[in-house]
Amino acid sequence: MNKEIKQRIISVCNNKIAKKGTNVGVSFYAFFANKNDNPKLLMEVAEWWIMTNKLNHFEKAIKIKKMIEELN
Repeated sequence: MNKEIKQRIISVCNNKIAKKGTNVGVSFYAFFANKNDNPKLLMEVAEWWIMTNKLNHFEKAIKIKKMIEELN
């Protein structure tokens, strides 16, 4: 994943955690607009989420944030 999407994922997770607490869940769709303007990037994140890490549809935002930070 490129630096931009990693930063977006961390930002979205931080915002959701700040608003709803550490128990809040996210889906990989949360990191994209409600339009398919970058299908390649969407599929890259979906593959990381589903195929590589075998994550459920919704996961704790704090878990996803930590996983992304560890990719660096």
